Amino acid sequence: MSVPAQSIYANARRITAKADVAQRLSRILGSEAKPMKKKLEQDRGFVWMARQVEPEMAAAAMTLESDGIGVVEESKRLYPQARLASHLLGFVNIDHRGLEGMELSFNGALNGAPGWRSTVRDARGESLIGPWTTQIDPVDGYDLVLTIDSVAQQVVEEALEWGVTKYHAKGGSVILMDPHSGSIIAMANWPTYDPNNPGHAKPEQRRNRAVTDLFEPGSTFKIIAASALLEEGRVTPDERFFCEEGNFHTIGSHILHDHHPHGSLTFAEVIQMSSNIGTSKAAQRLTPDELYRYIRAFGIGRRTGIGLPGEISGLINPPSRWSKLSPFIIPIGQEVAVTPIQLAVMLSVIANGGLRVQPRIIDRVQVADGSIIRSFRREPPVRVISPDTARTMQTILAGVVESGTGQLASVQGLTVAGKTGTAQKLEPNGRYSHSRFVASFVGFGPVPDPQFVLVVNIDEPRPLYFGGVVAAPVFKRIVERLMGYWDLPPTTPVGV
Repeated sequence: MSVPAQSIYANARRITAKADVAQRLSRILGSEAKPMKKKLEQDRGFVWMARQVEPEMAAAAMTLESDGIGVVEESKRLYPQARLASHLLGFVNIDHRGLEGMELSFNGALNGAPGWRSTVRDARGESLIGPWTTQIDPVDGYDLVLTIDSVAQQVVEEALEWGVTKYHAKGGSVILMDPHSGSIIAMANWPTYDPNNPGHAKPEQRRNRAVTDLFEPGSTFKIIAASALLEEGRVTPDERFFCEEGNFHTIGSHILHDHHPHGSLTFAEVIQMSSNIGTSKAAQRLTPDELYRYIRAFGIGRRTGIGLPGEISGLINPPSRWSKLSPFIIPIGQEVAVTPIQLAVMLSVIANGGLRVQPRIIDRVQVADGSIIRSFRREPPVRVISPDTARTMQTILAGVVESGTGQLASVQGLTVAGKTGTAQKLEPNGRYSHSRFVASFVGFGPVPDPQFVLVVNIDEPRPLYFGGVVAAPVFKRIVERLMGYWDLPPTTPVGV
């Protein structure tokens, strides 16, 4: 919101005792006199001395009016809920120019138009209003209405802070999204900042990690490979794969490992137990062109169009640039980079019955009386997989939470589904780190009629770093607090 604020100016040409006035003004403002005196030494009829000061300072400055000091009312941007949704809202500079977030993207609509007056002044500098005066009144900016639910946003931010603190992480992000409409219900990042004082925050605190951070998705990416295999009829959920007891020689000297060794697993169990070997083996039934087509169809390697500043497109090379190893490791989330918002779009395909939707955070632009100036409609959804394949994947992913690697995401009385992910970060030498990880859990619920998609990413947690251990509890914490607020009816477990 914008509120009135008072700023102090000077007519430097009228002030003769510049050092004395500078000294008295500096005592009022609690600042040094030397910079004040330097401003007063300019040959100018108007110079700002202090912008948007406290009311008591402005009142005290008025006692210097006879010495050429004046006070003028301006408008000041205020964020009443401080840090809440700060990465989405962004902030403005002292002249109301948007610098981050929605303030930047919609600066023109929010800023309005300034007014001005042209008149003459007498020898004392007083305005003389008459027929020679020309004036245009200022025009208020529009109101921007977001899709964010402030209650859900508060819950998400508190849960994320809890998870990052508990696991001594470098940072993290959470996205809560309606998989049918694409509306962002909540989006949070940590570390965060207060947009009322953006200058006190470091750049990494102001970064909207949900749209700007690039990372390898790890096992969450198995959702795409599994969906493609089922859609193309190359596997069935109960077909068995031998998972080589945890070690699988792929190309040359490269060995693929599972964190826990497995023997024979059904394809559903391969995903539920997050077997790299089983997923990689099954994925060889897809040609590189087929796998790439599904990756792109799920929204990887392209901006989502959410409209937030700084969004990046992610990275997936075309098959012409794949190595012989690529078909084995891309299906398990290596050699590909995504953003958290892309994972939300990816998971929504499963949750809404097979459609890729465009995420949106702007609902409408309106004037103060509520009249709508512009409504924001999403692009038409794109069919990626069939409803049958989506339902099968929902059942498989429900098993991840019921009996697989995501059991710590389980919510009593509500059937939820999801996928864990633990991705090694790359070191500067191009090799995978053995100490720096991104822990993820992507989930939705309730099954079989999902109403929300929730993506949790925790950056460099310590000492524990597995997605099922670090990120899944954050998911659980959020859903448990919101299910009553949403009045979600109890559901029963879904059998595979």
